[in-house]
Amino acid sequence: MGRPGVLLLMGVSGSGKSTVGALLASELGWKFYDADDYHPEENQTKMSKGIPLNDQDRIPWLCNLHDILLRDVASGQHVVLACSALKKMYRDILIRGKQGAPQKCDESGKEEKPPEVKLFVVHLSGAPEVISGRLLRRKGHFMPPELLQSQFDTLEPPSAPENFIQVSVDKDLSEITAIIIKTLNMN
Repeated sequence: MGRPGVLLLMGVSGSGKSTVGALLASELGWKFYDADDYHPEENQTKMSKGIPLNDQDRIPWLCNLHDILLRDVASGQHVVLACSALKKMYRDILIRGKQGAPQKCDESGKEEKPPEVKLFVVHLSGAPEVISGRLLRRKGHFMPPELLQSQFDTLEPPSAPENFIQVSVDKDLSEITAIIIKTLNMN
């Protein structure tokens, strides 16, 4: 299959996406993006008030991330993206942009097949109790621990034909990154 252009670290809030992503990007020499940095202010405000995001909140944000990934991959840059991407539809949008969304992200009206981002998904998974404990220790993030259950309720773990692995957050950081790098090198 060849190396993917983008390594997506997905999972609920508190699963370690940003920490693992930054470390992997550093080890691989790839660019790192934390999707949380690209949430519009309205989304951050909503979450900080304890209100879960809905698809209408997420789709424009995911379309923007797709465009950023597409630009980097087109220029030959490999990317590690830390993004919750809880639903398959959200991962489809990261791959295909507005073509992966149930509604249009823009009104360009293009007919040709859109360029796709070659994505390898790493689902960082763990028990709600473990992840809840991590969230309670985290400071300065707009995502409150009270929204964790809504994320587990929304979660659609990756499945075939998606290109993915699942890694337990119960492992230590070096073990998690070693598993991911070993899997990448086999692709």
